[in-house]
Amino acid sequence: MNQKKIYPRSNDKQTVYLNRVITNPNIEIGDFTIYNDFVNDPKDFENRNVLYQYPINHDQLKIGKFCSIACGAKFIFNSANHSLNSLSTYTFPIFFEEWDLDVKDITNAWDHKGDIVIGNDVWIGYEAIIMSGVHIGDITKL
Repeated sequence: MNQKKIYPRSNDKQTVYLNRVITNPNIEIGDFTIYNDFVNDPKDFENRNVLYQYPINHDQLKIGKFCSIACGAKFIFNSANHSLNSLSTYTFPIFFEEWDLDVKDITNAWDHKGDIVIGNDVWIGYEAIIMSGVHIGDITKL
């Protein structure tokens, strides 16, 4: 098998091997995991489907081998959470420069649920939403 191949099937530009199109070091994808997108370019998975994974948090998305991810599946990380432990749910800490706030650790502004870990041979259906801290399937070595 060609280790550099992006598309598993010739003449099918809707399905990609995800680990061939991901550049974010905080996203780890196992071999032969595929993503199908019949609406957008599946090579844009990292930008369209992995949301609120800001570098400041060091959140990880780990997906095992031989997974199938359907069109529109989203992975939503910690920064999407608005704190319920303060006087306001407004995202003041994110705009600390605008508000002249003295923020020592901006990541304390939201609840940390943890990384998203998908084991091997998992199917994630059409427009599924996977939130921070969720683990699905086996969690053995990816």
